[in-house]
Amino acid sequence: MHKTIIRTPEAPVPIGPYNQAVLVGNWLFVSGQIAIVPTTNELNVDTIEIETTQVMENLKAILTEAKTAFGNVVKTTIFLSDMTHFAKVNEIYGSYFLGDYPARETLAVKTLPKNVNVEISMIATTSEG
Repeated sequence: MHKTIIRTPEAPVPIGPYNQAVLVGNWLFVSGQIAIVPTTNELNVDTIEIETTQVMENLKAILTEAKTAFGNVVKTTIFLSDMTHFAKVNEIYGSYFLGDYPARETLAVKTLPKNVNVEISMIATTSEG
């Protein structure tokens, strides 16, 4: 098995022993992203809408670095600090896809890194086949 580490300065530097994403064959496994602004390393959490948008932009940067896009995402996991955020997160999340949505689960968890409200991970393919 050959794996390629995906790194981009357009997404946050990992805050632990993991990578932004790992490419194995045509499969891209993207680590959970939170609302860290890559240029400042600060959280962007003024509202749940702003926070979710930052998370999605971080994911977009990683997908772009791996030469793929949201249309090739096949699975996502959304972690929320509270299910009361579900509707707003879902609206912003959904706006990044053009239909043919990926499989997904959404969970409320006790605590997320840096006490954020949303974290999203993805699995994507880098080809249409």
